[in-house]
Amino acid sequence: MSPSLFEGTTAEDETALCQQLDPALKLERFRTHRNGYISERDFAYLAGLGIEAVRIPVPYFVFGDVGPFVGCIEYVDAAFEWAAEYGLKVMLDLHTVPGSQNGFDNGGLCGVCRWHRDPEGVAFVLDLLERLTLRYRSHQAFWAIEIVNEPISPELWVALDIPSRYPAANPEDAVGSEGVPSDFLRQFYRDAYRRIRAADPAVTIVFHDGFRLAEWGSFFADEGFENYLLDTHLYLMVHTWTAGDTDVDGYLRYIDTDFRPALAAAAQHSPLIVGEWCMNTAAGAIVTADRATRRDYYRRLTEAQLDAWSVTQGWFYWSYKLQVRGAGLDGWDLGKAVSLGYFPAGWLTPTSDS
Repeated sequence: MSPSLFEGTTAEDETALCQQLDPALKLERFRTHRNGYISERDFAYLAGLGIEAVRIPVPYFVFGDVGPFVGCIEYVDAAFEWAAEYGLKVMLDLHTVPGSQNGFDNGGLCGVCRWHRDPEGVAFVLDLLERLTLRYRSHQAFWAIEIVNEPISPELWVALDIPSRYPAANPEDAVGSEGVPSDFLRQFYRDAYRRIRAADPAVTIVFHDGFRLAEWGSFFADEGFENYLLDTHLYLMVHTWTAGDTDVDGYLRYIDTDFRPALAAAAQHSPLIVGEWCMNTAAGAIVTADRATRRDYYRRLTEAQLDAWSVTQGWFYWSYKLQVRGAGLDGWDLGKAVSLGYFPAGWLTPTSDS
């Protein structure tokens, strides 16, 4: 998302980056990146689009107490102040955990998924969730906290062949890695709910489906959970991975036959959000099309997805901003997609009186 942060290294994730950079250079590089990537202007812009809430991913080293990482809590504090200034609400999203919960590059540790096998790491995360809740529970912008982002299912770990897709920088770190078992995830969700609810009786607690939306059924209601949301992440590129490039009608059928029924079934049991989605399909053919063709393509896909999301409580677009050039990535960048007119009329259109 920000290639300049990784310049001069071979790192593919933040763990390797922080291990490779000289300590002094590391501090300066992260300071430069964080001071320039997101600012108050971004919050003003989002409010002008009619956005109501932002989902802010934070790492497990956010408080600066885990080496070799660079903490960032002061930037989270600033984001809360900017959100309040422009009338936005904040969902905190714990995006990484020690030992990783998915092996993705965005999980901070490629090819490794061992967190659930480490009782100390699990206890650390529970403490961290409580600490974050206590820090922001009185802030007017604090709306929700997501317990952990995308704990990968054992089935998806195998299907995506994570060790090959995201090779570990140190193969020894990946020994014993596997998808997060459902039994573990259910118990962790119980424990996290109790810890957070004890710290703040009012905050909305968000549970990611762990790429197993159909498994949850009435679990949360049966547990007596209150003021919660079940989060699912839906991406059109998954269809491309399994079926190859299709025309726009093929993706529209996928929305109708996959996204819609899955959401409708889950909504019978739990209030839902689509916590990540975008208009990108990862289809090669659309990249070389002219701008008008791309605009029509993305508008049709976006309109269909937004209609499918209507059974949920709302959605968050991933991502807000990329510092990467290339038409093939337009659909990942909300600001660029808005500027190019990829959203259907009436959705996320800047207005002079916003």
